[in-house]
Amino acid sequence: MDEANLTRRQVLARGGIVAGGTLSLGVAGLVGFDLPHGKGTTSTRPARPAVTPSGAAYDPDGLVHSYVTRPDLAPPAISVTSASPAGQAGMPYVFLSTKGYPSTGPGQPGNLILDRSGRVVWFRPSGPSSCLGFTTQSYRGRPVLTWWQGDVTAGHGAGEGVIADASYRTIATVRAGNGLMADLHEFAITPADTALVTAYRTASADLSGLGGKSGGSVLAGLAQEIDIATGKVLFQWDSLDHVEVAESMTPFSGGSQHNPFDYFHINSLALAPDGDLLISARNTCTVYKVSRQTGAVAWRLGGKHSSFTMKSGTRFYFQHHARPHGPSTLSIFDDGGAPPAYEKQSRAILLDLDTTSMTAALRRSYEHPAAVAAANQGSMQVLPDGRVFVGWGNEPYFSEFSADGQLLLDGEFPAGDQSYRAFTAAWTGRPGGKPDVAAHANPAGGSIVYVSWNGATEVANWEVQAGRSPGALAPAGRQEWSGFETPIAVSSTGPYFAVTAYDSGNAPLAQSATVRVQRA
Repeated sequence: MDEANLTRRQVLARGGIVAGGTLSLGVAGLVGFDLPHGKGTTSTRPARPAVTPSGAAYDPDGLVHSYVTRPDLAPPAISVTSASPAGQAGMPYVFLSTKGYPSTGPGQPGNLILDRSGRVVWFRPSGPSSCLGFTTQSYRGRPVLTWWQGDVTAGHGAGEGVIADASYRTIATVRAGNGLMADLHEFAITPADTALVTAYRTASADLSGLGGKSGGSVLAGLAQEIDIATGKVLFQWDSLDHVEVAESMTPFSGGSQHNPFDYFHINSLALAPDGDLLISARNTCTVYKVSRQTGAVAWRLGGKHSSFTMKSGTRFYFQHHARPHGPSTLSIFDDGGAPPAYEKQSRAILLDLDTTSMTAALRRSYEHPAAVAAANQGSMQVLPDGRVFVGWGNEPYFSEFSADGQLLLDGEFPAGDQSYRAFTAAWTGRPGGKPDVAAHANPAGGSIVYVSWNGATEVANWEVQAGRSPGALAPAGRQEWSGFETPIAVSSTGPYFAVTAYDSGNAPLAQSATVRVQRA
């Protein structure tokens, strides 16, 4: 059996998730099909009506969630195994952009927030466009959600960055300047409320040294810093001004106007501690430190012309998501597995850089127990307490490790699904509008009330009110929040029902509309 293609269950069966001792990992239940527990409910799981989400095929295998209250939503069902308490380290949620590119997996593509049990908290389908790089950032001193949306062609994008507030309302969009379109690979907000975005352009270049034409065509990688409030371009850097085509480490192909050679493939931008930029280029296998004043390359890490002596284990290939951690440490997702495959499996690595002796040393490497080899995409997030959260690119996993490499959490997408990057963070969502509710007659007696409130993170429990008329409702049952959609079995036959959301302090948050029970 090819270990690179092992599923999570196969890994567990083979004892793959073991580090410093034996771990016992429990598989979380599928969200949207949670069994109700607590007061006001039955102990037997009520039958759910046969609901097929709009635009989604019938899913007998449980790979796609379906909701009575939101038949328009069909996110893929993601399984999570965990050995750490939910929310430990103050990061209770996981942020994904499902589908990635390309993908043949089940469910709708879109932005997805999960809790650490794998239960859906918020889902926004992307529709005909693609959404990638979904995460939390800070804008104007407040936490926000950000993502890139647009069209994806041949591994790069043409679109815009989106900023949404705690009510999931779009408050700003960011476009590239100088006639360019913002690329999918980066949308980072700086402490000065500017945005770092990537872009691509087709340009002429001499490709004769690579076997192409002297007047061939290449894709140049560009970095821009944009003032979010005004859209003004504050800084622009073009790879062709500073990096020769001969630095590319990807096999030569194309070179025509209609099929330009992607020699550089810019895929991440970050502010260095001194205010300069760190630019990752997948196809040169290099991270560049670039002056934000002059655009000059201060040093190269990796690739054909590394400024650093690369000590054992520090070489990386076709990397993504380079991020600084203090003045001398860098995190990188090392894909390694794209043709040509320089490594047997992908890694998330921490490198220590000595800019006096100009040496790079490996502090730690994190690998998935299934030895996955990502051909593209991927991310590495270092948490405040030293934990590491890894998105495995086009491989269908995301994982969290302790600082010393112990696997603490592992998530698995249905086959064919993926996420460009994966992150964990705290988040408080306060959606506008009312909770969605539906009521159905229970064949076993009484009624089943279904309630959801897309994106609400402060709901601790739900209270059902029932009555013979919309103006005469009384409490009929109470149920803890148990996932995106909570089913609540009550003895009342209504026929009218409403549901109120309460927080952990028993304060009411919002009440749904009043609905009439549906009978078979």
